[in-house]
Amino acid sequence: MPDSTRFILVQTSHPGNVGAAARAMKVMGFSDLVLVQPRFADVLVQEETVAMASGAADILVRARIVGTLAEALDGVTFACATAMTPRDFGPPTRAPRDLFGELAAGDHALGLVFGSERYGLSNEDVYRCHAVLSIPTAPGYGSLNLAQAVQLLAYEWRQALGGFDVAPRAADPSRADGQAVQGLLAHWESALVDLGFLDPAAPKKLMPRLNQLFNRAQLTPQEVHILRGIAKAMQERSRPPR
Repeated sequence: MPDSTRFILVQTSHPGNVGAAARAMKVMGFSDLVLVQPRFADVLVQEETVAMASGAADILVRARIVGTLAEALDGVTFACATAMTPRDFGPPTRAPRDLFGELAAGDHALGLVFGSERYGLSNEDVYRCHAVLSIPTAPGYGSLNLAQAVQLLAYEWRQALGGFDVAPRAADPSRADGQAVQGLLAHWESALVDLGFLDPAAPKKLMPRLNQLFNRAQLTPQEVHILRGIAKAMQERSRPPR
């Protein structure tokens, strides 16, 4: 499915935020980045930008710089401005999750519009959009870094589109076999007797419980080796000095 989502950064000041925004986009599977009148004309190739992109340099290479928001919205069928507080006049203010749930059911080319770090978006730019997104935050402090806002909205939109599966942890084929675990258990039994912790005349259920513990741990051969090394050290410490 082609990427029909555009991230638009208006009059950004800090190169690092541009790079971090590119990274935030890439991890959520988006690639269309447009900058409107950034502070630095060469921001896409600055060292700080590339460093903060951290592997998302391909997003920067394909990114475009334009002179107006109108140009950036070319091809966008539904534009969302971002703002901390609602405007008295203009498009409706919505929470991202609610609006994205509705938009995902349609066939929109979505544009997410972010303002400058210091001033946000002008009223004129907000009026060009179909809706204003306000990220719910704690009442006492709602200030978000630009790249953080990009990451949050990229995540919410990706989730609305169906999200990505969480990759299962690859099973480790290298597990200690039963013989190795029983050898470990015997070694620990001997060490615990030498240490005085286990009374062989009244062992109770200590060793079966240790056996169950080792089984639950699904030990690797390396872990068995480590535990046997500990048992050996216990035995050496428990021997009387010569």
